Amino acid sequence: MLLKIFFCITFYLVNISTINASRVLELSDKFSEVRRDGGLWFIMFYAPWCGHCKRLEPIWAQVAQSLYKSNVRVGRVDCTRFQNLAMEFGIQGYPTIKFIRGEVDVTYNGDRTREELVNFALRMSGPPVQEIKTETNMDLLKNSNSIFFMYVGKQSGPLWATYNSVAEQFQPHGFFYSVSDDIAAKYFDLDDLPSVFVHKESSHYFFNVVDADQSELEEAESLNITLHKWINQERFATFPKITRYNMHEFLRTEKYLVLVVVEENQINEIPPEMAEFKDMVESVIRKKRDQFHKYFQFGWIGSPDLANSIAMMAVPLPFLIVLNSSTYHHHIPEDDPSQMTPDSIHMFLESIYNQSAPIYGGNSFPVRLYRSYFEARAKLAEMWYGNPVLMVVLFGLPLGFLSLILYSTCCSDILDAEEEDYDDHEKKE
Repeated sequence: MLLKIFFCITFYLVNISTINASRVLELSDKFSEVRRDGGLWFIMFYAPWCGHCKRLEPIWAQVAQSLYKSNVRVGRVDCTRFQNLAMEFGIQGYPTIKFIRGEVDVTYNGDRTREELVNFALRMSGPPVQEIKTETNMDLLKNSNSIFFMYVGKQSGPLWATYNSVAEQFQPHGFFYSVSDDIAAKYFDLDDLPSVFVHKESSHYFFNVVDADQSELEEAESLNITLHKWINQERFATFPKITRYNMHEFLRTEKYLVLVVVEENQINEIPPEMAEFKDMVESVIRKKRDQFHKYFQFGWIGSPDLANSIAMMAVPLPFLIVLNSSTYHHHIPEDDPSQMTPDSIHMFLESIYNQSAPIYGGNSFPVRLYRSYFEARAKLAEMWYGNPVLMVVLFGLPLGFLSLILYSTCCSDILDAEEEDYDDHEKKE
């Protein structure tokens, strides 16, 4: 009886696993024809031997589960089997994630977490600007703790046209909504209409419309540039986590990136002394947002590898480094980071803004060359400490074969020469 129950439970679990796995559709070359029929697709292009792809597989299954009841179909393509399909989409690295709508496809370049991937698919599945028509939807949106942009007022005029245009450009990176002034007035203090604001972390910040004393053409161009820049800078949280996957998006802000470097363990926990330093730096931007937010984007890094690559050295932990996103120069405080206070961080940031702080690094050819050398050396050292046997196999065997080939080539010439000399000597005798 117990054996029968065991088999029933096993069969049930296997069936559940199969059902969940089947929600990620396995696609083939026929997808080229299927996509022309319309529909929304979220596709992972992968290779079976790719380690990054294997780590993404369980997350991708969760994404498929989360989007199962939506109109977005989640699939994957084995690029080693369907190379023509990979060439059609211009796949150059694995994994590559794309959202596909008919003949248009958009590559995902953000953090590879379930939440970020699902949000990206939901943003791309709808129009660039979604309209909020009821107070219930506004309540849900405001309580969602997500960052979003909102247009308030009549859907006409230069601000509305510019907002739509910029929203279309930033659709892969943020949520954009519109609402009537009647509904918005119940949630926000509105002085001027129409207006645009960003809502994040239970606060909202308004976009300042450019002065209207210019010509109509100049005003439209200036409005587009300033709104584009403002949205690009405001689309991030006040103190987000920065990784190798989303780093390039923060570099697009053209701000100074104030990076707190700590080290997470396998369950994403930070040691108390590092967490204390991280919280202290975060308090600076929370209290001095009006002073620093325009020029500095704060954030934290949970792995020292990225900071080591920026500083081109093994940084101590915890650490503080400021990166210029325009020139790629970086700044390091002269004080020991563990001994810094909010006041000393304040002075350090002011010295950077005043361009009196020492600068390091950059993006010149010698610096890029040294950075490549440093990263390669660090990677090899990591591989050696992680698995020395594998390193011996990967590098020892090829070097051994190469040594044998060189030895046999050189020695054969020497032996042939000695043999010829010996024959000549016998003939003379």
